[in-house]
Amino acid sequence: MVIDMNESQVRTLDQLREVLAGTAAMTFASGQDDASRYQWIGSVLRRFEYGHLRRQDRGAVLAYLQRLSAYSRAQINRMVRRWLAGEHSLRKHYTVPARAFTRIYTAADVTLLASVDQAMDTLSGPATACVLRRQYEIHGEAEYERLAKLSVAHLYNLRRSKGYRAERVVLTKTRPTKTLTIGTRRAPIPDQRPGFIRIDSVHQGDLDGTKGLYHINAVDCVTQWEVVASVQTISEAHLLPVIGQMLADFPFRILGFHADNGSEYVNHQVAAMLTKLNIEFTRSRPRHSNDNGLVETKNGGVIRKLFGYIHIPQHHAVRFNTFCRDILNPYLNFHRPCLFASDLADPKKPGRIKRVYRKRDVMTPLDKLTSLPHAENFLRDKVTLESLHRSALEQNDVQAAQAVQRARNTLFKHALQRTG
Repeated sequence: MVIDMNESQVRTLDQLREVLAGTAAMTFASGQDDASRYQWIGSVLRRFEYGHLRRQDRGAVLAYLQRLSAYSRAQINRMVRRWLAGEHSLRKHYTVPARAFTRIYTAADVTLLASVDQAMDTLSGPATACVLRRQYEIHGEAEYERLAKLSVAHLYNLRRSKGYRAERVVLTKTRPTKTLTIGTRRAPIPDQRPGFIRIDSVHQGDLDGTKGLYHINAVDCVTQWEVVASVQTISEAHLLPVIGQMLADFPFRILGFHADNGSEYVNHQVAAMLTKLNIEFTRSRPRHSNDNGLVETKNGGVIRKLFGYIHIPQHHAVRFNTFCRDILNPYLNFHRPCLFASDLADPKKPGRIKRVYRKRDVMTPLDKLTSLPHAENFLRDKVTLESLHRSALEQNDVQAAQAVQRARNTLFKHALQRTG
């Protein structure tokens, strides 16, 4: 039985209960739109003087409204509350803004960010934001205009987006060694002077008992200037010439040399070479893992990201060393931003120092070197800050990173062909 809402003859609660008891097929047919339903619900509430009914009678009226209107009990309750509050319209009107947040970064920006991360092996958020800013402000790349203003927090949001993950996919750790009584057991004390380097070696995997080549990683404590080299073995014959070359590749004079307790560095040959060059030799203390922590983090963030853990035969060392010297090292020092900490007084703990990483503290090693007071006093003969900056501007940051990726891929293709 279908009712055309000409049910105005239902005027008593007994009639209403009879309808509920015997009308399983009753429906609302007087114009199926919501406006007419709301109007009808208001008329029923007025007809039965709902506000003056007892609890059980109210329940019957609510069941009647629910049955004939086909609305849920929760909807009916909301409309009845509004009716009791004296609202003329039972329908709640919401003002929905056209768009709460307008989209600033387009799909093209996300693709561009993915290409930067691909080229630079996914740097930290602050470092990537610095690269994007430099691409627009220093290198004049117009396509980076929006990304130049990207906050670090939203950068991570974009990295989690579907568009970014559709563009991109990743590599990652290193080991300790042994001990000898050469060098002073303490951390280096640079006092904001460049030239105090930390050095470590990274082994490039074994295959069937055959050792792979080694990478030697040296990082300046103050500027994070980094020099990477590759050697066949860490024996005296191969390592000493490479260490000499690496020390000469730094643009400033080397004042300190800090290593862990590996026998490749803690030996009389290395000590004699450092003494001849008037370089202070220090090494890590037991139970002080941070003594060589800076270069250890660079091993993971640079060496392992770039070369991974795959076995590379020793006879490729010369080719890899040329790649490091000619392509990788300029990129690391002129184009790859690093985070530098600022030591501030902790307001919550008087006398304590709090280490923070501010936006303006993200810069390349060259920029950090330039920012040091009297930096030119530490440079080698015939090296100037102007000449270093000229070299840095020969490519923009992303171009340099892409050149590293191309050269790395060519290098591995050659190495794997010979190995396979």
